[in-house]
Amino acid sequence: MASSKKRNLAELSVDDFLASKFESESDEDSEGKPVPLSEKKNKGKALQTSKVKTAAPAPQKKKKKKGEASEHKQQLSRLRDKDPEFYKFLEENDKTLLNFDDSDTSDDDKEKVHRLPDHLEEASSEDEEDETMVKSKKSQDLLIVTSKMVDKWKEAAKTQLTPKVFHEINQAFKAAVSTTKGSDAGGGPNKYKVADSAVFNKLIIFCIQDLFVAVQKLLQLNPDKDKNKLILPSTSPRWSKVRLDIKMYLGGVVQLLSCLTEASVLSAVLRHVSAIVPYYLIFPKQCRILLKQVITQWSTGEETVRVLAFLILNKLCRHKQDAYLNQILKQMYIAYVKNCKFTSPNVLPLINFMQRTLTEMYAIDTQVSYQHAFLYIRQLAIHLRNAMTVKKKEVYQSVYNWQYIHCLYLWCRVLSSIYPSEVLQPLIYPLTQVILGCIKLVPSSRFYPLRLHCVRALTLLSSSTDTFIPIMPFILEVFQQVDFNKKPGRISVRPINFAVILKLSKANLEEKAYRDGLIEQLYDFTLEYFHSQAFRIGFPELALPTIIQFKAFLKECKVANYCRQIKQLLEKIQENSAFITSQRQKATFGVADKEAVNLWEKQMKAEMTPLMKYYVNWKKLREKEIQLEISGKERLEDLNFPEIKRKKLQDKKEDDRKEFKDLFESDSGSSEDENSGFKVKDPSKPSKKADAEEDFSEDLSDMSSDDVEGEYEVDDEGSFEDDNSEGEEKNHSTIKQKTKKLPTKLSQSELKQLTEGGEDVVEDFEFSDED
Repeated sequence: MASSKKRNLAELSVDDFLASKFESESDEDSEGKPVPLSEKKNKGKALQTSKVKTAAPAPQKKKKKKGEASEHKQQLSRLRDKDPEFYKFLEENDKTLLNFDDSDTSDDDKEKVHRLPDHLEEASSEDEEDETMVKSKKSQDLLIVTSKMVDKWKEAAKTQLTPKVFHEINQAFKAAVSTTKGSDAGGGPNKYKVADSAVFNKLIIFCIQDLFVAVQKLLQLNPDKDKNKLILPSTSPRWSKVRLDIKMYLGGVVQLLSCLTEASVLSAVLRHVSAIVPYYLIFPKQCRILLKQVITQWSTGEETVRVLAFLILNKLCRHKQDAYLNQILKQMYIAYVKNCKFTSPNVLPLINFMQRTLTEMYAIDTQVSYQHAFLYIRQLAIHLRNAMTVKKKEVYQSVYNWQYIHCLYLWCRVLSSIYPSEVLQPLIYPLTQVILGCIKLVPSSRFYPLRLHCVRALTLLSSSTDTFIPIMPFILEVFQQVDFNKKPGRISVRPINFAVILKLSKANLEEKAYRDGLIEQLYDFTLEYFHSQAFRIGFPELALPTIIQFKAFLKECKVANYCRQIKQLLEKIQENSAFITSQRQKATFGVADKEAVNLWEKQMKAEMTPLMKYYVNWKKLREKEIQLEISGKERLEDLNFPEIKRKKLQDKKEDDRKEFKDLFESDSGSSEDENSGFKVKDPSKPSKKADAEEDFSEDLSDMSSDDVEGEYEVDDEGSFEDDNSEGEEKNHSTIKQKTKKLPTKLSQSELKQLTEGGEDVVEDFEFSDED
């Protein structure tokens, strides 16, 4: 073969040699003959295709090779033969080095590469049916709770409850609660299943009313004589047997609270929670979850639900004050701010309830309350500072909104209720400055309702904390800025309720109801402020600027209703000022003697000054009016005034023409009937009568609304008689007398005499045969 190989190479040309240098010996024929170049190329292609085809069985050869783990195992076995001492040392000190997994995973990991399938399979409905079948099998395995089972548990609880029975009841309660939020909400496998609504109600009522009475007997917890002292159930020797079941039950009660919407059911569950508060105090996690739900009910529920939720929160704080008071105060304040964003007559009592209850919670610990009050009053001051510096509409809205105003009033209520307190007293001054800055931010007439809300908060703070706050300048400023003599631009349908608005529209400023309501509000707040200062020894000097301002207002104002209210208030202030002046003239102490001044003021407060006596009677009447306003009723609704339904003048004429159709036809038919039947009036006389009626209506426009309505009734009745007088023959002489006696001009006194005349009598028409 070698000689033939050399001979063949010698016979090759340069081109053939270069073309065949990469070919292997297999390119030659088995007989040693040279292969042509075209055949070599075809062979090369065939070899490539054969390599591709034989690529799949290649890993089978690699499987025969040993992996690294097996080789390492053999090395260690050789080490045992070569160096037995070192091998023995490894066995004694590090057996894990020798006893390793010798499974050959290195090659397998390389070979086991994930390959995507050629075709993706779509999910078939059969797979879904298999899953549902598995779930249905699981549900079929559950025991369905029946009414008989609940009755059996009731009897067992009444006679003697055992931990085993309590566990069964707890499992059924867990299954019942899980139906409120789905099957997976129970948290763990359930033994029972509640399918009937009647059984659900029966089981829940049994657990809420009777179950924990039996648990108390099971734990042998006797109530202590001191009701304020709390007995924890964990002190019982049997506590370990029922601990896990009670923990699961408490979680189920909280879940049930989050699902209920009916107020009566919520009230029943909250009463049950209030009774088992000691059990929640043992489990901090369940207690924190309970707090969130109870605070939600306190801020969003109905009246009875809110009261019960507050009692639970108060109970939790008083028994574990260090652990929960700080957290509860923070969450309650945030919930209060969220739920006072909008104010209406229906929502306002609920906001007042949250203020009072939150104030009671802050009174538990003044040290903790100071930290919260300082932080939140500072936040209010920062919002006000930003609004004063930036001066943009968006920033103003961060201050001039209900949440800000209600927060100001809340802290005024807190500081005034807890007073005297050395801890909270330093917060009075910054809070007062924030409220005064809120009033001065936008001092326009459109924000008078907001100003009055701030005045009310300052009055409460001043009267309760014995702190002088200059409130009257902000009230007297309104008298100077508003023109009460201006005629109203439009007629309002209902009075404006200043208690539920912060801003007035431009249309409201033109209404008569705006000025009426504003005068009433100024009257109320002035009286409330002076009532809080009525027993002070410096009342005459305090009231002097107000007396001067009221006298100037009475000289300028021409509206009788406004003047009557302010004059009455002025008289009461002057009477109280004279009383204080006369009493302090009898005093024997000096102004610098603070103790004697305080004793004198306490004596005046106990004896009741004239203004204080008047305020007590006024307050009773005013509260009734406010209740009517809150309930949506108008003030005069309960007085049962007679209603007069009038028709329009055109409708009356059309009705008369239909009724006396023949008469009108005869009038228009011939002039002889006109001359013979009725006496024709001169054309000049009706025009004078119309002019007199126009002057009459102009005079009425200057009078009060009550006088206008009264005069309107008289004017309408007169026109009614004139329209209907043409059809009656007996009243000819009276009509002629009226037209002759009608004066061209009427004075004011004559108008009053005319309006205060006798009652109008409307007689039925009688027709003779001649008509």
